[in-house]
Amino acid sequence: MDAMSELGPGGAGRRRAIKILAALGAGGAVFGRALAAAAAREGGRVTAEMVREAEWIAGLELAPDERKLMLSGLDELVESFGRIRAVPLDNAVPPALRFDPLPATAVPDGPATPPVAVAVTARGAARPNSDDDLAYASVAELGELLRTRQVSSLELTRLYLDRLRREDPALSCVVTLTEDLALAQARRADDELAAGRYRGPLHGVPWGAKDILAVPGYPTTWGAAPYRDQRLEATATVVSRLDAAGAVLLAKLSVGALAMGDVWFGGKTKNPWNLDQGSSGSSAGPAAATAAGLVGFAIGTETWGSIVSPCTRCGATGLRPTFGRVSRYGAMALSWSMDKIGPIARTVQDCALALAAVAGPDGLDATVVSRPFRWPPSRAVETIRVGFAEALFERDRGGDAETEAERADLAEWRRFDLRTLDTLRGLGVALRPIALPSDLPVADLSFLLSAEAATAFDDLTRSGRDDLLTRQGPDAWPNIFRQAQLVPAVEYIRANRIRTLVLRETERLFDDVDVYVCPTFGGDNLLLTNLTGHPCVVVPNGFRPSNGTPTSITFIGRLHGESEALAVAHAYQQATAYHLARPPLAREEASA
Repeated sequence: MDAMSELGPGGAGRRRAIKILAALGAGGAVFGRALAAAAAREGGRVTAEMVREAEWIAGLELAPDERKLMLSGLDELVESFGRIRAVPLDNAVPPALRFDPLPATAVPDGPATPPVAVAVTARGAARPNSDDDLAYASVAELGELLRTRQVSSLELTRLYLDRLRREDPALSCVVTLTEDLALAQARRADDELAAGRYRGPLHGVPWGAKDILAVPGYPTTWGAAPYRDQRLEATATVVSRLDAAGAVLLAKLSVGALAMGDVWFGGKTKNPWNLDQGSSGSSAGPAAATAAGLVGFAIGTETWGSIVSPCTRCGATGLRPTFGRVSRYGAMALSWSMDKIGPIARTVQDCALALAAVAGPDGLDATVVSRPFRWPPSRAVETIRVGFAEALFERDRGGDAETEAERADLAEWRRFDLRTLDTLRGLGVALRPIALPSDLPVADLSFLLSAEAATAFDDLTRSGRDDLLTRQGPDAWPNIFRQAQLVPAVEYIRANRIRTLVLRETERLFDDVDVYVCPTFGGDNLLLTNLTGHPCVVVPNGFRPSNGTPTSITFIGRLHGESEALAVAHAYQQATAYHLARPPLAREEASA
């Protein structure tokens, strides 16, 4: 996540303003210590001079009588904030305000119907000759092998557990193996399949959970040292739904501390294609484990790139569903208006099968709605209206690079992106040029995430336990949380009003297209579509010439339009073979 720019003027005035903002109830634990000294000097009351020195943060210049008029009310606010802070708030408690990605003028698309997977295109799958090939089989293939009893769930589970143990020292992608649970679930799946009770395409398939999903009996660490011994009694809805689908939970997989990056209290999760690299965004463990053939599939989360970025780095396929498609009950809250849960797998079809198992209301997350979802979709790919973000494909990104090698990589990635368009045209897709919203300050709205995250972890900041987090630099959570404490409520609400305009402009794109394709990190598209809640499918589309690591392309669907976005991505994936490549880590084992 990008760091917020530093606020305001420097020197004594800035330091004084921080103390004032703390007195107004905006400051955290660090600022609170500074406040104590200020309060002693000022008798514990807000003064006109304190208000004057704080005015820059709101962009105001008040008259002396206006400042004086504010003082008694500000003193009351300070007292109110103190009483509010005294109320214990668990991370699981959401704010009363809810984000709805559908514009107020939108009409719901028909009656609510539960999601359903109608078919799996893996009939006739035969067991591979080697364990490595079996470990890299798609979910659809594994499900068919299990259904036809060519392989047992117990055998698959033991195979993946062995691979997790063998590769984790290099990848650092496992927080906790759930071995006892996995073996029990696998035995149950085998018994049910033998008795003819078939739960669906995930029955008996082993998977891994990002370690922000609560599983009773095991730690849910959020990847952060202050919570490494935390045990939650709740069962995350996605966990219970995958259990109901017969899937087998192998492990809690690594998450960058408090859902940022790839560094957690156990180390840095590595990219299986290049162990000198981290695996990127906070669904680091799920992406690395999937790409390395250590799980059948995984469940990750995204707030701003945490599925897209590690899937790109590791060469996995990922689906970020529409905001409100999947319940977040039992998942760590970072941003109530941006958090989304989605699958990471080896194929687009695998993501579709996992989505069908976990989507829909549960009565526990009030943001979740019921909307139709079908797989395979009912429309042929050439009938789906597909746009492409024309300006972003034309842009030469070489200027973003610092070295000649990076410039060469970016130039090659652009060629991969253009080649992707050619592949789609070859499939009969009539691409339509579109332009993303450009007249609104999308990048400047990123502080909405910081403000919500700072609220979610306000107690961590005030207690000083944020010092226990591994990362402590200017772009790390402790500093971002402290900075976000200084965001005025008026600016937060103003930014959300601008977000409404962004929602409206983005939704207008889909008057003419059902899906659009975009360079994965092109322009502000990643932040834009996370702010608007639109679904995204990310798939590999090439390999960098300098180091052989993967590149990716993204497909953005209309709200609740996962079926069409997945259909176009699936057609592209079927016409290419990038998703079938295996990282050198696995190839070296196969040849040993």
